[in-house]
Amino acid sequence: QAVQEMLTVDPDKVILPESAVDGLSAPQISVMKETVAAVQTSFAVAGAALRSAAAELYHLKGVIAKRQWTKFLDSNALPVSKKQAQDLVRAMRYPPEGIRGSGAALARASMFSLHTEYVQTANAQMCLLVQVETKKGIENLDAINAVEGVDGVFIGPSDLAADMGYPGNSNADAVQACIKDALARIAAAGKSPGILATDDATVAKYRNWGARFIAVGIDVLMLAQAARAKARHWKGQ
Repeated sequence: QAVQEMLTVDPDKVILPESAVDGLSAPQISVMKETVAAVQTSFAVAGAALRSAAAELYHLKGVIAKRQWTKFLDSNALPVSKKQAQDLVRAMRYPPEGIRGSGAALARASMFSLHTEYVQTANAQMCLLVQVETKKGIENLDAINAVEGVDGVFIGPSDLAADMGYPGNSNADAVQACIKDALARIAAAGKSPGILATDDATVAKYRNWGARFIAVGIDVLMLAQAARAKARHWKGQ
């Protein structure tokens, strides 16, 4: 019950396409929003239950490879080989190009059937940004770059540094040289290079090295920094 309360969708926050409400009265629109909110809440609760079950099943031997990869569609994708990158491409596309389940009528992506042509158009709208943050991934970077359907590669500097033997020190010369080379190789392959940097000087450096998309902050750190700054401002006043 507590989980359902947290996941309950407020009908007032439901946004409906103009084409769906054209000609409807305010009460009719209100009923439609309540219906959509109820459906979204049901799927959110069911999804939470499924994710909890999946988290346990993921560690069991014999989990079907398709399920291991399709769960990455809305999260980080961390391939270390060409084959794994190809599996990711197929996992996020509908047949015949991929293996994604075609039950979009029941999915949030189609706004629960409001976008009636979602299945027919989804493949062309996909953008796959894979994340490489290990020595093995760097070794196979050219092969990953060559996979059709991979649109960009995001380098994870912290984990890469740890895997290279420099935990907590992504500024080590060897790590920086690896990052610079990787960004150049990604760009040369016609893909978009990406990376994370939390200070302005490093952001500027990575941009000069060819990074096309950069995460310039981490939400929880930004929240903590703002909270500490506010506390310092008012402490003792």
